[in-house]
Amino acid sequence: MTLRKFLSAAIIILLASGTRLPAQTVSLSLGNAVDMALQNNHLLNVRRYQVEEKKQKVNEDRAKFLPIVILGASYQYNSSLPGLTLTRGQFGELPLGTLKIPLPATDEFISMGNHDIYNAGATLYQPVSQLGKINAGIKVSTMDLQISKIEETKAGRQIRQAVEKLFYGLLITQKQIEEADIKTTLSRAKLNDAESALAAGKTVEASRYGLAAAVADEEQNLLRLKIQYDDYSADLKQLTGLDPDQEISPEPLTEDEEIAPAAPADTSLSLAAGRNSDLKIAFLTTQKAGYSIRASKFSYLPDIGIMGGYAYQKGTIIYPKNNAFIGASLKWNLQDMLFNRTIQLQRSFAKKQADESLANTREQVSRDIMKALRKLRQSEELINVASKAVSYRKEDFRIQTDRHNSGLSLEADLLGAKAALAKAEADYLSARMNYRIARSDLEILTGNY
Repeated sequence: MTLRKFLSAAIIILLASGTRLPAQTVSLSLGNAVDMALQNNHLLNVRRYQVEEKKQKVNEDRAKFLPIVILGASYQYNSSLPGLTLTRGQFGELPLGTLKIPLPATDEFISMGNHDIYNAGATLYQPVSQLGKINAGIKVSTMDLQISKIEETKAGRQIRQAVEKLFYGLLITQKQIEEADIKTTLSRAKLNDAESALAAGKTVEASRYGLAAAVADEEQNLLRLKIQYDDYSADLKQLTGLDPDQEISPEPLTEDEEIAPAAPADTSLSLAAGRNSDLKIAFLTTQKAGYSIRASKFSYLPDIGIMGGYAYQKGTIIYPKNNAFIGASLKWNLQDMLFNRTIQLQRSFAKKQADESLANTREQVSRDIMKALRKLRQSEELINVASKAVSYRKEDFRIQTDRHNSGLSLEADLLGAKAALAKAEADYLSARMNYRIARSDLEILTGNY
């Protein structure tokens, strides 16, 4: 049998038996996860397209400054031609001696056109009185564009932070699973010892059931952690755009990141005043409302513009073939003035809402900065304590390993030390995650993330 036939037969057997091939495992670092999320996330792409949409809206509004040019042409066939009929003597009589000659001498019919009529022309209209309103509209569109850009940046920061939370969550859950697995093994060993003691008549049945319940509890906790790990993994795949069928293997983080001292509260507040995304959006919203009010005020003016054009026609005698013209246009719909009053009031209330929203955002950002600073200092203390606990647990595990290898301790003692080390490492990762999230919260609030 050739190699190709052998492989084909193996694949057919696997498919027939319903056996699934093992999923591909992807090794993923935190930096790569962030880069993939920023590149592949659909919601972030939506924000990018919104920015491009607003750019085109600004270009559309700027085009309103240009004169309006209308080109047109038409063709018409007439079955009956217009004409001028002059009856005999309609203009009186011309005396010539003794004779009187009627004018015209006979009935006349003068054709005023042709069966085929052609028209072509171009008209140009340049608005004058509404240029201020057009300019205010451009300002409104520009504010929308700037808001969209800030929202895109804000979405990118949120996605970056979400990836960090999920990545740390995977690493922490891995350690917790390791701890739970060791505790499960330890509980089963104790149950086996109890069953052996029960068979030898050295213990009672009640102790066996208590240990069996402890094993079930540990197995339940282990299953819960595995489910939690799968949930974190699925969410991270969705954010990064990875195939749902792939398995993620998070790479360990580098050694302790540098704990930079937090900036004073006054410095953070001053940075947030000029860089915070929410404050920028609230401020731009107030400006946008102001430009909307300004645009409504121009609506009270009449629509005045300059117009000109050129027309060509062939087929009608009474009109010139070529005609260039220039003039002015004025339109003033007085009913629109009543409607514009209500529109201006609406936009005035929108401006007041925007002002209140800006004041509320300032207060909220100030509270959030103080909260982030407090969490940052607390996380620093937790990291120091957790780091010491890891060092002590590592030393304890080393000692228990040496004692176990020398036959001076039981397997249970070694497993207990190993489980305690895994718990200490999980707590240390959790403290680092809390610090990183608090730090990123503060950086986002101050616009430095």
